[in-house]
Amino acid sequence: MLTNLMIVLPIFALILTGWIARKSGALGPNATREVNRLVVYLALPALLFDIMANAKPSQIWQPGFILAFTSGCAIIFGATLWWRMAKGRQLADAAIDSLNASYANTGFVGFPLVLSLVGDSGMAPTLISTILTVCVLFAVAIVLIEGGLQSETRRRDIATKTFFSLAKNPLLIAPVIGALFMLSGVPLPAPMHSFLKLLGGAASPCALIALGLFLAGSKAGAATERAATTGILVGLKLIAQPAVTWIIAGPLLRLPPVAVHTAVLLAALPTGTGPFMLAEFYGREASLTGRVVLASTVLSIATISAYLAIAGR
Repeated sequence: MLTNLMIVLPIFALILTGWIARKSGALGPNATREVNRLVVYLALPALLFDIMANAKPSQIWQPGFILAFTSGCAIIFGATLWWRMAKGRQLADAAIDSLNASYANTGFVGFPLVLSLVGDSGMAPTLISTILTVCVLFAVAIVLIEGGLQSETRRRDIATKTFFSLAKNPLLIAPVIGALFMLSGVPLPAPMHSFLKLLGGAASPCALIALGLFLAGSKAGAATERAATTGILVGLKLIAQPAVTWIIAGPLLRLPPVAVHTAVLLAALPTGTGPFMLAEFYGREASLTGRVVLASTVLSIATISAYLAIAGR
């Protein structure tokens, strides 16, 4: 448990930094949106491009692990989407809720946690899970959000308008261009690589600070229904997703024990900041997402420790 705490402690520190900056007046009421726009338009696209452009096809081609981790994400995402829409949520809001329940924090928490618990052999699967989560799952959610927003406006030619909205979205364009770069086999020039590392490195810290800014500016006292929804989404992320992933990776696919352990460990990670960035950027209900990110991060210390105790047996 101490290892888990030491890894997630910087996350709490960055959220607290944003909270203090807002409460102290160092950053004003518009800071949340502006910091978030910095992440969406500059830092995160640079990170997505860098991840895809520097990945090696031979390194990321692990079909068994890909199927297990993707299936776990897809089942939880799809089930949450159905549940939230059945409850009357709009498609855009339901898509963000589905991200809350399936978007693992593989980048910020996954790499150091897997490295400390699994070792170097877990780095390739962690990279794969990061690409699947940050690029593929994120892209699916953006497509649904854009489609939902267009349908809410009751305009004609929804498909055309959605397509052009997606074509201008840097969070989709960046990984696609990065993938083309990877497939071309052309290495990134050293100055460009350094630029992407510097800019992309600001994505997670700025997103966490933006979350702290938002929490400091939001009103206290959530409704009972929203608190219950937060609890269900956190439960889906921390318990249901790793359980589903274990069933697929172990009993169904019969992957090697190390691959099963790594897949479950990555699926058990708390919700990353991606859903919050989208909720804030699109002007949806960011308060629910903020609570899920914070609560899942805190509770993951206990749930991951419990899984490690069970796995050790």
